[in-house]
Amino acid sequence: MKGLLSFVASAAALNACNAAIVVPRDASPEILAAETVALAERAFPNSPSGGYAPAAVDCPSTRPTIRLANSLSSSETAWLPIRRNATIDPMARWLSRMNISGFDATSYINNHRNNASALPNIGIAASGGGYRALMNGAGFLAAADNRTNNATNTGQIGGLLQATTYLAGLSGGGWLVGSIYTNNFSSVQTLRDGSKGSSVWKFGNSIFEGPDSNGIQILSTADYFNTVSDEVSAKAKAGFNTSITDYWGRALSFQLVNATDGGPAYTFSSIADSDNFKNGQIPMPFLVADERSPNTAIVSLNSTVYEFNPYEFGSWDPTTYAFAPTKYIGSNFTAGSIPSSQRCVAGFDQSGYVMGTSSTLFNQFLLQINSTSIPTFLRNIFTAILTDIGEDNDDIADYTPNPFYGFNNATNRNAQSHQLTLVDGGEDLQNIPLYPLIQPNRHVDVIFAIDSSADTNYNWPNGTALVATYQRSLNATIENGTAFPAIPDQNTFVNLGLNTRPTFFGCNASNMTGDAPLIVYVPNAPYIYHSNVSTFDPSYNNTERNAIIQNGFDVATMGNGTLDSQWPTCMACAVLSRSLTRTGTAVPAACQTCFTRYCWNGTVASQTPGVYEPGFKLAEIKVSAASSQQIAKTGAYVAAFVVAAAVMLS
Repeated sequence: MKGLLSFVASAAALNACNAAIVVPRDASPEILAAETVALAERAFPNSPSGGYAPAAVDCPSTRPTIRLANSLSSSETAWLPIRRNATIDPMARWLSRMNISGFDATSYINNHRNNASALPNIGIAASGGGYRALMNGAGFLAAADNRTNNATNTGQIGGLLQATTYLAGLSGGGWLVGSIYTNNFSSVQTLRDGSKGSSVWKFGNSIFEGPDSNGIQILSTADYFNTVSDEVSAKAKAGFNTSITDYWGRALSFQLVNATDGGPAYTFSSIADSDNFKNGQIPMPFLVADERSPNTAIVSLNSTVYEFNPYEFGSWDPTTYAFAPTKYIGSNFTAGSIPSSQRCVAGFDQSGYVMGTSSTLFNQFLLQINSTSIPTFLRNIFTAILTDIGEDNDDIADYTPNPFYGFNNATNRNAQSHQLTLVDGGEDLQNIPLYPLIQPNRHVDVIFAIDSSADTNYNWPNGTALVATYQRSLNATIENGTAFPAIPDQNTFVNLGLNTRPTFFGCNASNMTGDAPLIVYVPNAPYIYHSNVSTFDPSYNNTERNAIIQNGFDVATMGNGTLDSQWPTCMACAVLSRSLTRTGTAVPAACQTCFTRYCWNGTVASQTPGVYEPGFKLAEIKVSAASSQQIAKTGAYVAAFVVAAAVMLS
């Protein structure tokens, strides 16, 4: 997660809030009722303690072990053909609607229906960037989801999500992915509109105030903080280390999980138990975090990267090179197994804690906010934690006991430490979670990389995340077989406008070294609203939330095809590219035209650009001003974060 400097530069810019929803709502009462049911059903509250704290359980008959990262897990291997086959019909329908002139998409899919591995394997990655990333990424997913009203009309791209195999999120993008999955893979439209009494996706009250609701989550601010504190205390009393991330993750859950008190018993691994996941009806989710050794401040590109998926937690990197079963990561693994005299532990992978782990930079919210927002007793708790772990570790998530203790001793940097400390997945500058999707064992063909980063002075992306992943792929000591298309420098992105519109990287597979995917880069840009809000803005009323989601929808569709009526066709060509190569099928002329238009052709323009201040691509949405009370509150947050930025950058 980046953007501190950009935040300080633009801290005084408060965006007004009043906008249209993503698409007109014209659903029948029956559809609306079904959506409410979908939102009410969630991943399972299966923590054995019945609350936030992990607890000991009897181990299954086949005791959990740590495995080498030399293949996909047996669970993912078994799930993958189920999902790939489930994407065939949605993919055929989507490709047909994208209307590639001179190409019979339905016949192509049907001709290879009995060999799903010949067909496109699609991934989507939603970057970090706080609430900005959640909302901009939500706009893309709403556009890609055939459940969104009117998303399958001409010029729309609905159905891409249903044809996708993998969906990854990091930090703010991880909140988006985590919220969707813990709420039973609810659509963005459903989460945005909510249900009676729900506080889900109601960002008008920041996490420092707690939900403002007359329904299932009603709490005063004092009760809200007491609830969060009591839940984290229960984890500590159960014998587990706690950190600021525990409080951060619990606070986030009140906004992201549609359950009483933010669903303290809901676990990330429970996603694997849901019928829609087991039956291959939804993609596999990933969240990403970086390892940072205790008492260090730098997270470099060769730091070990970890992924969370419903089955496993671990790293493909040649350092740790191991995976643990997500459900049992709180267990006392030693040299790859749990001692026979000990029971297993479950519930450590609480959903909010996993989402908080991927976004630990936001712990600064809790550390720097003024004293009128956080009760004294809670500030005292934070002070005690910092005294214990040291202020250099205030942004870590503590995974003690370390699942990889005594495992891969020759290369594992933490093999002799009982503590594993993780931080925000964007701290190594890889702010788009491409890591799980470029692993050779997954054979992903195309990745839609949604970039909501705040790289420039005014919080727009400039390709830094892609540059970082490309540079890491060239590092022989850490890349471990991953291949990535060539990416130009950040100045080239700005000078050539590659950060103002979608761009394809890696179009010519014959020029690639290794099995690299084609990257469809989708940067945040102002179509109808200034969606470049600060990474650290803590609250948004519903109208501004909707405006940013709508802007993300327009980014995904290029303004419903207004800027390029052939954009849906070109998206389909990108999806098909690697599959056409595998099957020896000639590239349609329409796709050749698309690749000429959208593929980076290798041109570099590295001179220092001027200040990047993009104009609106479509008519600006006019919104009403924030209330004076909200401006005052935001001003207090801004002032606090200027202090936070100074501390972190010193």
